[in-house]
Amino acid sequence: MNNNNPRLKPTYLLVWLSVLVIAIATVVAVLLHLDRQPRTDDASVRANYVQFAPEVSGRLVTLAVKDNAFVHKGDLLFAIDPRQYEYALQQALADQSLLEAQIKDARRRIAAESSAVEAARAGLNGSETQTKVSESSVEAALAAVERAKAAVQSAEAQKELAASNLRRIEPLLAKQYVTPEQVDEARTKARITARSYEEAQSALLQAEANASQARFAHEESKISVTASEARLHQSVHAVEILDTLLAQRPAKTAKVSDARLNLERCSVKSPFDGYVTNLNISEGEYAKPGVPIFTLIDNRTWYVVSNYRESELKTIRPGKHVDVYVMSQPSRRFDGIVESLGFGVAPDDTRLSNGLPDIEHTLNWVHIAARFPVRIRVLNPDPALFRIGETATTIVR
Repeated sequence: MNNNNPRLKPTYLLVWLSVLVIAIATVVAVLLHLDRQPRTDDASVRANYVQFAPEVSGRLVTLAVKDNAFVHKGDLLFAIDPRQYEYALQQALADQSLLEAQIKDARRRIAAESSAVEAARAGLNGSETQTKVSESSVEAALAAVERAKAAVQSAEAQKELAASNLRRIEPLLAKQYVTPEQVDEARTKARITARSYEEAQSALLQAEANASQARFAHEESKISVTASEARLHQSVHAVEILDTLLAQRPAKTAKVSDARLNLERCSVKSPFDGYVTNLNISEGEYAKPGVPIFTLIDNRTWYVVSNYRESELKTIRPGKHVDVYVMSQPSRRFDGIVESLGFGVAPDDTRLSNGLPDIEHTLNWVHIAARFPVRIRVLNPDPALFRIGETATTIVR
């Protein structure tokens, strides 16, 4: 076959032009397809996970899981020696029971003393009234004493006057300067004034005795007031004790609840289905609060984080379906749905100078598009196949 035949040149030229046109059309079709259905292999499988750390301290007596094992919701994960927390709960319950018994006893005393309180108030009022009466009696008795003293002084003066008159006129009877009747009259008057003086002294003694009795009665009434006040204060104090005991109730209840909660925290169960990983402890170890002992991967929800170029984000919207392939089984397609698009990534240029970006004075002819994470929830994951960090490929439909 002679390739130099002039008649064959147009045929070859037509073939090459057809191939070129088909190639260009294919490239354009692929680009349009990729623009409408962007894909990336810069993706990884993710899932939520929980680091399990004890909330109470103690010796680890049961470790019911193994590393990389699957556990169901409600399965026992580990248990801490509960004895010290059982003792704490028993002590808190005993303290609470003791407080309730004290409250009941105080209420019984108050119920028994409720009438005593009223009686004490009535007795206090009566004692105060009696004190006022006795005080008036004391004042009246003291006034009677003063009057009796004045009467004694008057009777004494009259007696002295009568005795003086008698001594003066008796010698005059022998000389007949006075009559016998006058002497007898003077003697009678002297006897009368002497008797009056004695009676006044007796009245003074009686008044002083009455005053002493009134003082004694007044002191007794004051003592009665003090006793009534003491009984009243004792009854009120019982009420105050009850209020104090009632105020302790919330603290005792909180202590019981805290002890019961710590006891419950000794046994930890799985809150969901998942895989145990990063187990780094064994039975017999002393567990400390807040120190993780393993991680539990949440098997309920799996998702893929795919990094798409910023030029491809215009066709990606939340709710769109995505084809997901994992590298461990690339021929199997999983269905996913876009949940959200990332709104920020760390920029390449993070250097600042005087508060402003420090841009290098270079000219870049090729601009590399930034990639933003797209969160895709897998609708039909295979829990036995998916692993956190596994490489994936995603195609947005």
